Amino acid sequence: MKFDKKDFSTEELLRLYSAILLPRMIEEKMLVLLRQGKVSKWFSGIGQEAIAVGATLALHPNEYIMPLHRNLGVFTSRQMPLDTLFAQLQGKESGFSRGRERSFHFGSQAHHIVGMISHLGPQLALASGTALAAKLDKQPKVSLAFTGDGGTSEGDFHEALNVAAVWELPVIFLIENNGYGLSTPSSDQFRCKSFVDKGIGYGMEALQVDGNNVLEVHRTVKELAESMRQKPRPVLLECMTFRMRGHEEASGVKYVPRELIETWAKRDPVERYEAYLMEQGILSVGIRDEFRSRHQSEIDKALKKVFAEPEVQPNWDTEYAAVYAPFNDHGTEEAPSTTRELRFVDAVQEGLGEAMKRHDGLVLMGQDIAGYGGVFKVTEGLLDRFGPDRVRNTPLCESAIIGAALGLSIAGKKAMVEMQFADFVTAGFNQIVNNLAKIHYRWGQNADVVVRMPTGAGVGAGPFHSQSNEAWFFHTPGLKIVYPSTPADAKGLLLTAFEDPNPYLFFEHKALYRSISGPVPEEYYTIPVGKARVVRTGADATIVTYGMGVHWALEAIKELGCDVELVDLRTLLPWDQHTVLNSVRKTGRVIVVHEDCLTGGIGGEIAAVIAEQAFRYLDAPVMRHGAMDTPVPFALSLEQQFLGVDRFKFKLKALLDY
Repeated sequence: MKFDKKDFSTEELLRLYSAILLPRMIEEKMLVLLRQGKVSKWFSGIGQEAIAVGATLALHPNEYIMPLHRNLGVFTSRQMPLDTLFAQLQGKESGFSRGRERSFHFGSQAHHIVGMISHLGPQLALASGTALAAKLDKQPKVSLAFTGDGGTSEGDFHEALNVAAVWELPVIFLIENNGYGLSTPSSDQFRCKSFVDKGIGYGMEALQVDGNNVLEVHRTVKELAESMRQKPRPVLLECMTFRMRGHEEASGVKYVPRELIETWAKRDPVERYEAYLMEQGILSVGIRDEFRSRHQSEIDKALKKVFAEPEVQPNWDTEYAAVYAPFNDHGTEEAPSTTRELRFVDAVQEGLGEAMKRHDGLVLMGQDIAGYGGVFKVTEGLLDRFGPDRVRNTPLCESAIIGAALGLSIAGKKAMVEMQFADFVTAGFNQIVNNLAKIHYRWGQNADVVVRMPTGAGVGAGPFHSQSNEAWFFHTPGLKIVYPSTPADAKGLLLTAFEDPNPYLFFEHKALYRSISGPVPEEYYTIPVGKARVVRTGADATIVTYGMGVHWALEAIKELGCDVELVDLRTLLPWDQHTVLNSVRKTGRVIVVHEDCLTGGIGGEIAAVIAEQAFRYLDAPVMRHGAMDTPVPFALSLEQQFLGVDRFKFKLKALLDY
């Protein structure tokens, strides 16, 4: 290993030594605590400290870093208080996630660190989002995202690199190539000669450095960052290194040839750098011992404080309050001063335009949404009004774009992502349910993202363009789900979604876009989330539904000539139990209707709550209606049978006759 201290002052060389020594000493202490049963799990970065420390200290403190399990040096180099960091590792109340998250699955805005999730790849796209925010604001900043060699096999790696390359985003994608993905060697992970080849394949600059040489890592990252701040672009940096311990301590290293461990032990980044500084006369035994003594004192003091802290005391209210970022919903449904007739599609488009005017930091992203206006022309004209920076066509990569949207939110902006069809959201499912939905609960970071979802059947589009998939997300705490049935609700609820700092899935039935019109307030207005609308009052029964189901219900009521109360949920998560239960207690009969397949649909949960909380008011069994439990067929005759609008009318009559 060859060190080159050129361009480094003595002060800088010693600062790097102190910085690389601290995580090593913490690791050694943690391994002792693990054997004593005082730490439950540990992912050791011993042998890789030069990368985390060298890269972090090469960046500005206000530039975002997305680290992984074994990047303790990122956290310590950003001067995180050790007692708070140790409390996090111990699951204590004073930790960054207050006992809700493990080890390094957390972040801190104060330190510009964004924590990982266990799926490894998604944080790469978040770096694209924070870098995009900096570029839009013309701030000379870079973002740095870590990944391991195993993580580069995930689709998120490829999507993130492609988006960053296409948009020329200042992201350093740093690959820690330690030869193994857990126990799987590189030969079973990829066939290219090195990861540099992958960077070149995406049209970006790619370099390889000795990841155990802290000076080489620091110098390379610093030079890259300085250049990228002036000329924004992504760079792939492959750092060659080795993991001296198991993936995590329980894994062990039996799968690694002993001679390989012995070879890399001679290249230990801490020991070799210490020896170099000794040889150069920069570090003496006295100074070394002084560093060690100071670090040991800091570690012991912080651990003593954390061990004295009691275990987290569960509190029902506190836990629920952590799921969502605070939002003062001042929506109103008072009679507007001026209305005019708008189609559903026009109301959504107007809502987007109003939101863009009101929120300067709002960025719209999606496939074909710019000049083309989207496949349903919902965003038509917005490019001309707000420009290509804020209305952005994206590559075909749902996961990376949702991740970039979250990155924009982390950097203080708002984002909207349009799914071309709601069906395609499966390609971004992980980002929604594990990143957007959980991030506030995990470490208090809001996800100010709205995902618009053109949904529903009835137009002969077949099984991959017609699904009603709201139930997939209904089970996920941390999301808010909206499904309007009228143009006025579409605009008002969309504007509320953009006001709210929490993640939204905003379902728009594509068959309603141009088939219905209604009065829509001309001015800016919002509608409270979680509040149902009583479409019509009645005495004989209650229909609870949403979206297209509202129009089915109105048709059935008219055809049967019955006195039925109709409740439009509008918001599915959270849903308005109060309004539903009050209606059921009044009428004594209820049927819950949705376009989605019957089994596992949202109607089952609503029916269960009604049965549990309003049973003594019922004069008939709680009934449900949904589509057939098949994929959505293509032929119109089969699709009509699938939806079962006529079946619903028969079931409603059976409820009334019971």
